[in-house]
Amino acid sequence: MADDGAEKRAAGGTEPTDTELRARLQGLEARLGAVKRTEETDRPPSDGSLSGSALGRAVRLSSELVAGVLVGGGLGYGLDALAGTKPWGLIILLMIGFAAGVLNLVRSAGLAGPSKTGSGSPDR
Repeated sequence: MADDGAEKRAAGGTEPTDTELRARLQGLEARLGAVKRTEETDRPPSDGSLSGSALGRAVRLSSELVAGVLVGGGLGYGLDALAGTKPWGLIILLMIGFAAGVLNLVRSAGLAGPSKTGSGSPDR
């Protein structure tokens, strides 16, 4: 982006004039202002609060874990009531429910791929 004045200065060794320097400074300030405006629009809010989409994602991920634990605990309690195996059904199915909740949480967060059982996939 060399202008004719810069080429002449390089060949002849003359220094830039004040008007050339001011024009270059104004151009740099304009580009710097554009970059600052772009960075300000891309920056998340700095007040420490969660945006609506981040809060929704947090609620969805926590509900995945809670749902797994509640379903496992409910099934264990029901099995204990029917079979008379008082704490063991609740304990075992509560742990299985916790593991299922963690697995669903990891899948919802996108850290693991979908299940390989094929159930629920639209392309099969």
